[in-house]
Amino acid sequence: MSNLLAIPFKKTYNIDLKEPLRNYLLVNGSIHPDAFKNDINKWLTLRKDGVGGVVHVDRVNTTLSYHAQLLSVLAKLPTDIGVDFAYAPAFTPTSLPITLRNVAFERAAVLFNLAALYSQLAASEDRSTSDGIKRAIPNYQAAAGTLSYLRTSALPKLVFGLGDEEIPLDLSLLFVQGLEWLMLAQAQECWWQNARLSNYKNPLLAKLAAHTAALYRSAITTIREAETSIQQLFPSSWLSHWEAKQYHFEAVSQYRQSLAELEASNYGVELARLEQARVASKRAYELARRGKVAPAVLQDVQSLLDTLQKDYARAERDNDLIYHDDIPSASALPPIQHSAIAKLTVVPGLINPDSVIGTDGPIFTELISWGAQEAINIYNDRKQNLVQDRIVDAAQRLKDEADGALRQLNLPSSLEALERSAGLPPSLLQKAEQVRLEDGPAKIEAAISDVQRLGQQDIAILDEAMDILDNEASEDEAMRKDAQFDRPPSHEANIELVEKERRYRNIVMRASASDEAVRLKWDEWESNILQLTADQEDLEAAVPSATLSSSSRSSAEAAEALKHSRALRVALEALDSLHRELQEFARRAQNLADADDIYPRVLTAAAGLEKLAEVKPEMFEDVSDRELAKYDKFLEEINKGESKQAELLATIERRNEQFLESRKEDPSLKARENALRALDLSYQKYREIIKNLNEGIQFYNDLAQIFIDFKNECKAWSQERSSEIHALARLVQAVSLEEVDSIAPRREQRSSARLPALNSSDWGFEEVPLPPGPPRR
Repeated sequence: MSNLLAIPFKKTYNIDLKEPLRNYLLVNGSIHPDAFKNDINKWLTLRKDGVGGVVHVDRVNTTLSYHAQLLSVLAKLPTDIGVDFAYAPAFTPTSLPITLRNVAFERAAVLFNLAALYSQLAASEDRSTSDGIKRAIPNYQAAAGTLSYLRTSALPKLVFGLGDEEIPLDLSLLFVQGLEWLMLAQAQECWWQNARLSNYKNPLLAKLAAHTAALYRSAITTIREAETSIQQLFPSSWLSHWEAKQYHFEAVSQYRQSLAELEASNYGVELARLEQARVASKRAYELARRGKVAPAVLQDVQSLLDTLQKDYARAERDNDLIYHDDIPSASALPPIQHSAIAKLTVVPGLINPDSVIGTDGPIFTELISWGAQEAINIYNDRKQNLVQDRIVDAAQRLKDEADGALRQLNLPSSLEALERSAGLPPSLLQKAEQVRLEDGPAKIEAAISDVQRLGQQDIAILDEAMDILDNEASEDEAMRKDAQFDRPPSHEANIELVEKERRYRNIVMRASASDEAVRLKWDEWESNILQLTADQEDLEAAVPSATLSSSSRSSAEAAEALKHSRALRVALEALDSLHRELQEFARRAQNLADADDIYPRVLTAAAGLEKLAEVKPEMFEDVSDRELAKYDKFLEEINKGESKQAELLATIERRNEQFLESRKEDPSLKARENALRALDLSYQKYREIIKNLNEGIQFYNDLAQIFIDFKNECKAWSQERSSEIHALARLVQAVSLEEVDSIAPRREQRSSARLPALNSSDWGFEEVPLPPGPPRR
């Protein structure tokens, strides 16, 4: 039996790759998944021989090739593509596997098994000969190098989600680093063993042994400093083995140095070294005996201890009778220098994965990398936000601000009242015509009815979801009357679902309050809006005419009023022209955004990257910035328009004050002005109510889909609970029948495996973003 250790494989299982990956590509890919049938089949073929489990030198290149293909996959796809990867813990292959939807988990496990393969190839060599030792050394060094690569390259990218119930502790940093030190220590031990067989001098053997002990010490210290859960992953004999090896080689180092001191006639120092070696060797023997390590290790320790006992007795006798040298204390002994000859080796297939990818090249070559696709998505989001928020919405915001400022100044109603002493202004006639054509009041009534109906439908969906939970609770309660089950009752297990339903219902209640505010607004303005639907004659009749006399019109006062009214009209028309220009800029920016496709430019940039390099979205920021720069001219126009509008509004306000000062006071003119203002305000309220109702309809439609998804979650949870309770009931019934029919002594009843309660994390109850509520006023 070998006196060195080999890392066991992490046992894996077959995976369902085709259907989940096809579904992912169907939803997220730019190419139909049927185009990747060969790639998916090749992945399965590569995985069959690339995940470890067979000790053969040919499996090294197979594993390296599969790892290179996984790098290609991770460059093109995110870690979660809906595929479940399952691996059992390395030292307990019969236990339940840990299953994660994470390609990075698959890569890390493959690297772990590659290190295990190297260690097992090394352990299979016959180290009784120099040739066998020389073949074992590079494998142990490659095992250490692979573990180092796993620790530094793969594990930092293995990120676990909140929904991951278990994580593979044998892929934690300290666990892997402990094994890395172990493999390097065993490589160093092989170098020492080969030097001993080659009859190297004792000082060099002492230095080689000192560094071997140091490496074993680093291994055991790393694991001892880890959490208890990580320490418990190892068989108890393994840690005892490491610690015994540490003290054994400390003893070997002191022993070999004592032989060098004997050769140099330093008899007192020889005795001191032998005493140090005896102390370390006894410690190693006790650890090996109590720790039940491999017999070969115990035999090595026992053999060294016997040799030390004999040599110490001989040296002590000779010194007492012949040499009479002073024996220095342990602290006075010079430390033995280390000779670090073992080096961890990261094999070329890991450093340059392109070299082992195979003649067919990487899989999914036609698929744009995930990082590049994410960069495209980020660009499209940034583009849409820029165009919508800073151009389109900004242009509309400026117009709304201007309209609000004009309403406060009673414009253009006061101006139109003077310019047209009878009849209605064309702008008001157009607004009234629009309300008539849309059948405004009926449209509002229908929309109010739709909002109310959709709100009730959403509440009904929530009620159905709660009915599902209530039915499950009733079934659970009924089953508990007949048997006691070791699982949480429904009111504890479904607490997350109930809490989510409460939050959803509160959202609907708040939306209902907003709906009521809109209905009250309609009640307040209904008669005014109805007035807009009247015929033109009736509408003109409702607006009084001004009665300025011709003499008044020819007076200096009338001329002054006319002068200021014309200046005010010019300023208003300039403001209208500005808004038309801004709307045109917004339309052109939106058209440009609709036709804008960054895909070819990102694809060109991605082609210039290293083939299997990890492509991240931030690598394309310069491309994104250059493409977004073409919208700068629109942003500049919006900024100019904002400044120009501020100047025009200041001019309008000043002109309006002059107009009001110069205008002849006339009760009929005031009455006409107020009537026109009321009609214009009615139209504004009509548009406002229509907008509120449309937003409410959209809000409830969006909310309905979220509630349907929630109901489906409740249904799936309830079905799982129902299946669980019936399975437990059948188990209890079977055990009861067995007890009745059995004539043998009653056996200790085995408790059924407890199935975990289904809470929100088990079922992935992630917080679904709700649609924004309408701005109700």
